[in-house]
Amino acid sequence: MTEPVLTASRDFNTPWSEVPATLWTALLETLTMVFVTSVIVLVVGLIVGVVLHNTSARESALFTNEKVYSAIDFVVNIGRSLPFLILMAFMIPVTRIIVGTSVGIKAAVVPMAIAGIPYFARLVENALRGLPDEIVRASVVAGASKAQAVSTAQLSEALPALVGAGTIQVIGIIEFSAVAGAIGAGGLGNLALAYGYQAFDDHIMLATVITLIALVQLVQFIGNRLARWVTRP
Repeated sequence: MTEPVLTASRDFNTPWSEVPATLWTALLETLTMVFVTSVIVLVVGLIVGVVLHNTSARESALFTNEKVYSAIDFVVNIGRSLPFLILMAFMIPVTRIIVGTSVGIKAAVVPMAIAGIPYFARLVENALRGLPDEIVRASVVAGASKAQAVSTAQLSEALPALVGAGTIQVIGIIEFSAVAGAIGAGGLGNLALAYGYQAFDDHIMLATVITLIALVQLVQFIGNRLARWVTRP
């Protein structure tokens, strides 16, 4: 007599009731990475972008210096040349020196900032480049110092474009955080890889994807509203 063949099935999916608790911790880690990195990138990138524009040979530049521009332009181009995953792996020794570890949120901020600053600096330079030359010249003729011309003529007039650039950059940092999380930084990227991919947990994977989409949509919505608010009628 032939014995019946027994088949067993295993459900790898986390129950939907447990998904929010698991997702919440990862989301907080991602938000922490994104917030800290965004502050560093937006502040430093803005400064670098302003210096790039004003040391160039353009008519609206306030303190043209070809050597300074060439040096910064070269460094920015190098920073934008490497894919983030390669850059993060390359930065591991430097990250260990700076924060004492190569895993976790603190370790992720270092390569994320290094990757984001050159990109945002170029966005700032392009935003300032789009301003009419007459705006800067008028402020200088009116007696404004170079620092005043930067703040009142350049940054003020380019504010809507800068807000748009900042929105793009923050969304890019969210993408960086997902990659960083997948290789040891925690957050939604680590959750999607460890549970969604390696453990075949469709519920976690779906929840992570939806959360990332919602996060990007929220940032874009806030950026659009802020850009509209700062745009002069």
